[in-house]
Amino acid sequence: MSLANIVQRGWDAVAVGDFDSLVTDYMDEMQFIMPGQTDVVEGRTAFRSALNNIGQALPAGFHITGLRHIEGDKEVVSIVEWESDRVDASQLMILFKFIGDKIYEERWFVDTEQWRAAL
Repeated sequence: MSLANIVQRGWDAVAVGDFDSLVTDYMDEMQFIMPGQTDVVEGRTAFRSALNNIGQALPAGFHITGLRHIEGDKEVVSIVEWESDRVDASQLMILFKFIGDKIYEERWFVDTEQWRAAL
């Protein structure tokens, strides 16, 4: 299975709220780094717990309108088109770094000023 297919499987799990399935593709000692690059969740168990409150970390009315992946050497970038109650249209990128077929880092890149204004 390609790394992009693993990432897409994760997005599919998120779409139906199946966070237990999502985290099976992550290493135990993974890192999740959110917008601003200072909010870091360390470890798969902590990441899984944080997913219970994901709605609070996203802008009100957050909705993905488009999604595509670019696969590189041991990494995948998801380009996410999104909108929310306060943002008509925008994009963000998420970098997934792999060891073998497991994700060890997920890092979000967004326009942090726009993101904060949307919260």
